[in-house]
Amino acid sequence: MARSTEQARPLDGADLLLLDLDGVVYAGSAPIPHAVDSINRAQQAVRVAYLTNNASRTDATVAAQLTELGLRVSPDEIVTSPQAAVTVLAEQVPEGSMVLVVGGEGLTSELEKAGFTVTRSAEDGPAAVVQGFHPSVAWTDLAEASYALRADPTMPWIATNTDWTIPQTRGIAPGNGTLVSAVHTVVGRLPVVAGKPERAIFDAAVARFGGDHPLFVGDRLDTDIVGANRAGQTSALVMTGIDGPKQVLAAEKDSRPHYLLADLRDLFQPYPAPTVEQKRGTTRIRSGRAVVTVADDAVRLERASEPIEILRAAAAAIWGTGKPIYALDVAAELYSWS
Repeated sequence: MARSTEQARPLDGADLLLLDLDGVVYAGSAPIPHAVDSINRAQQAVRVAYLTNNASRTDATVAAQLTELGLRVSPDEIVTSPQAAVTVLAEQVPEGSMVLVVGGEGLTSELEKAGFTVTRSAEDGPAAVVQGFHPSVAWTDLAEASYALRADPTMPWIATNTDWTIPQTRGIAPGNGTLVSAVHTVVGRLPVVAGKPERAIFDAAVARFGGDHPLFVGDRLDTDIVGANRAGQTSALVMTGIDGPKQVLAAEKDSRPHYLLADLRDLFQPYPAPTVEQKRGTTRIRSGRAVVTVADDAVRLERASEPIEILRAAAAAIWGTGKPIYALDVAAELYSWS
């Protein structure tokens, strides 16, 4: 949990705000409640940019959508996993090489801008396979990638990302990780991953925008938070996307965020550090007005408050035990979310 004073806010001290898109700014075509107003407010104090593992669209298309939502965004403020994939690819094959692509325009446009030739067929003798998400990806695309990779077990295979799921307007849908897994099952090896949680995309953002103290906000522990932590950035998990309270409380050390936010409005709210009091075999953890106790491996809610304060106190309590969550008796009301 963040170690901050009573009056500190998550945005205090940050000189660059990096935001994931799906589940943070929007879900499908719909804006996340309070996201647009909060981002516009943040832009008055700090540089704002966006990181996305979604490889289905170009940076210009993403910027246009954000503009329609009411944000002030230019294409160069969008850092995409296809851009990171091209950087990784350029280290493995010669400039101008033919590349078999599984994905859409968001991927092909970046490859072509970098001087690579795009093909959809293994029969063209590609030098590498690059795989990214697009709703149009079909069995035939996965088959062509499999043919190429099985024909040459040393051929570079780069995945833009391996997110298992992707938020959509109607709910949660399969992401690129599920498609990569299908090819992996056939070829028996794993790709090099360019996007989150690998640090290349985070490093690219800092190199492009500058900033000594970036704050990254995401909605997934396994990609967003792990990646930001690996890159040495301050991380915040917002509870408007994929991962919820159960996942937070069970998070391993490398996927624990510095901040837990109910929504992006919490960027501007005081974020008191949890306080710990030990007395007669009971540990009492307070976050805001919420109080959680730990005694004999039982984790209980002593004083209720807003759900986000309860979650912060519960996370501090559980993480502070040094034990995995399955070794504890955790009251269900600590991970209920309403």
